[in-house]
Amino acid sequence: MRSILPYLLTLAVCHATIDDYKAERAKIVRAEALLSVGGNSTLTDKESDVNNCLMQRKFREVDYGFNNPQSYAFSRHFFTYKNNINNSRVYKIIKDLPKGAALHIHDMGILGPDYILNITYMDNLFVCFDKDDVQFKFSDKAPTEPCTYKWNLISDARRSSNSTVDFDAKIRKYFTMYVDNPDDVYPSIKESWGIFMQYFQRVAPLLTYRPIWEQYCYEVLRKFREDNVMYVEFRSILPVLYELDGTVYDPIITAKSYKKTFDRFKKDHPDFLGAKLIYAPSRRIDRDKLDEYLRTARAIKAEIADNFAGFDLVGQEDLGSPLIEFIPQLIAASKDMDFFFHAGETDWYGTTTDENLIDAILLGAKRLGHAYALPKHPLLMKAVIERNIGLEVNVISNNVLSLVRDVRNHPLSGFLANGMPVVLSSDDPGIWEADPLSNDFYVAFVGVASRLADLRMLKQLAFNSIEYSALKGSAKEEGIVMLTKHWNTFIENFDCSKY
Repeated sequence: MRSILPYLLTLAVCHATIDDYKAERAKIVRAEALLSVGGNSTLTDKESDVNNCLMQRKFREVDYGFNNPQSYAFSRHFFTYKNNINNSRVYKIIKDLPKGAALHIHDMGILGPDYILNITYMDNLFVCFDKDDVQFKFSDKAPTEPCTYKWNLISDARRSSNSTVDFDAKIRKYFTMYVDNPDDVYPSIKESWGIFMQYFQRVAPLLTYRPIWEQYCYEVLRKFREDNVMYVEFRSILPVLYELDGTVYDPIITAKSYKKTFDRFKKDHPDFLGAKLIYAPSRRIDRDKLDEYLRTARAIKAEIADNFAGFDLVGQEDLGSPLIEFIPQLIAASKDMDFFFHAGETDWYGTTTDENLIDAILLGAKRLGHAYALPKHPLLMKAVIERNIGLEVNVISNNVLSLVRDVRNHPLSGFLANGMPVVLSSDDPGIWEADPLSNDFYVAFVGVASRLADLRMLKQLAFNSIEYSALKGSAKEEGIVMLTKHWNTFIENFDCSKY
């Protein structure tokens, strides 16, 4: 990070003329612009044409919000403006923009409620309606799991309902966090995380039926490719897959299923760079459980080395065990695997949660998940830059899960201003009915970044996602070449009149 201190010090000197003052001021503005993400890059003539089109539309949106703060969408919950994003011309450009890679996504939270609802039309699916919840299970006979009332085939339940439309609407609500009144339903992090975790409990039995799992993972890759993403890294707890007869499989089989799907998708779509797996089990554990997880991680690496990226611990960070409790085990594990730790996903300061950032950095993490509390730790900010540690930022997730209301206050704005190694991702976009990645790029670009941030920033973010990926050597070089090709094609074919 280059210092602008020399410029600031000159302001303490009495200026000979107003022109001298203006010149000093211009130096500061220019120095800050150069420091920001993408700020020191240059655009080709064609890129400049694209940028002019983009910025005319961005200025229109941002300036309207500045002049009408009572109507400014990004100061509110994502759900209040989500359905209007498609009307934005800036969004339409970003949708077509090559975005590189998604490096922070959780496997069972990626596809939206309509996809999950369609699964409920599959044969052999049983449903149990509780008072305020629902359970699902694929089986060749009635499940034996406890049920408040009675397990029924969902096909029979749907057929006996007064209205299939109403029945499906009721079921669909279990597969999304979206509501019309988010401020009432999610007044604090307790409610938002509570419903968030319930989602995974509901959909896991639907998605972990083995034939569905492979189909789902393939569809996730297809959706990302449609959203102009060419590489993904899945975080997964490696859920146990099962068959209709009750057969269950070892987590290693789940990992192999990933590889099988990755290879099939890559064969079907040669313009897609590929995918890797980050094994990311729950952080609400003790030392014995961590030993078990690390053994599993090593076994996965041995089985699917080319598709194994590394290790993480996930879940609501405030409620999980802090990294400091596992230092000897993690130091030993760092010798044979890379870490991509969730760290600092909190509003708190001076707690075991935000201090996870210290341990994640000292343990050699290649990237930090969220790193929301990082600005409160100036030495760690410096360490991230010196060690070139990628920051996986998920703006919409942080809004939906109650860390920030007005995204203008998101720490990403400071990360971007300081030229830090940022990569944008989407966390669990299906749960809040967002795009695989375009919505996050749009909210970050228009709602968080400087009004003056332009195509250079978007380009840098796209290339950052390959640079800070788990790809190595020739594979990373191939990624840069492929992204450059996609980018150049987008620029050459850009038609401003479309937007």
